[in-house]
Amino acid sequence: MCGWNQTSLEDFILQGLFDDSFNHLCLFLLIMLVFLTAVSGNSLTILLICTDPRLHTPMYFLLSQLSLLDLMHVSTTIPKMASNYLSGKKSISFVGCATQHFMYLSLGGAECVLLALMSYDRYVAICHPLRYTVLMSRRVGVMMAVISWLSGSVNSLIHTSILMSFPFCGSRIIHHFYCEFPAVLKLVCGNITLYETTVYICSVVLLLLPIILVSTSYGFILHSVMQMRSAGSKRNAFATCSSHLIVVSLWYGASMFSYMRPRSQRTPLQDKVGSVFYSIITPTLNPLIYTLRNKDVAKALKKVLRRDIFT
Repeated sequence: MCGWNQTSLEDFILQGLFDDSFNHLCLFLLIMLVFLTAVSGNSLTILLICTDPRLHTPMYFLLSQLSLLDLMHVSTTIPKMASNYLSGKKSISFVGCATQHFMYLSLGGAECVLLALMSYDRYVAICHPLRYTVLMSRRVGVMMAVISWLSGSVNSLIHTSILMSFPFCGSRIIHHFYCEFPAVLKLVCGNITLYETTVYICSVVLLLLPIILVSTSYGFILHSVMQMRSAGSKRNAFATCSSHLIVVSLWYGASMFSYMRPRSQRTPLQDKVGSVFYSIITPTLNPLIYTLRNKDVAKALKKVLRRDIFT
């Protein structure tokens, strides 16, 4: 903090997702449509899990935490982008940029860990169903959520503090639609090779370790499913895991594309595409994936709709 000078505290300029050739009002309406879809979908998922007693299990508690992370993720990036298109301004204050950077990195890190822990929950449910209530008690579920939030917050706090203490120079134009780490890092003056190497290692750890846990869990799940004699049991097992696998593939795929490529191979357009997937598309699709492919959530939704219609 003490290293921030007056030059570093000047506003940044967000270039935006699209260039100035597009109509700003149309972009604002499109972005707000996506935002409202994401907010309503994730809010509905949280509401269903809280109100339906059948969904008061560790699996759905973790799903509610995922929806909360997605809800906060889109709320961190989209409103500022939408307001910039509506007002025609592109500036973001130094404090605003630091806050946005901390929030998105914290939420992203927490989601990486949470998705991995959710795969362990599926492993216990399918491979050790008789011991599920012991191995996945309510206390364990809460601990998983706390570990996810805490690990993401600590990682983000460290990187945000270090990044924002560097001196910034040049045009201060961020070639992105929010203060994403790689885009802000390009504005730093001086030699930061050592820090970039450290960040790359942290990204590998935060992404590869969860991916290893996910792969191991689903390896055991696949082995157990192949040993099942009943075709119905196999279908139920695959149906239980398919939603999580789709979400995992979307999230980790986009995150690896954004953070595990060397700086020399990055372009602003590629960074934007990767960010759109994990910060906008995935949080918007997650509620649809879980609602359409999960029978319990779908039943809870139908129950709420019937109750609203007949009352």
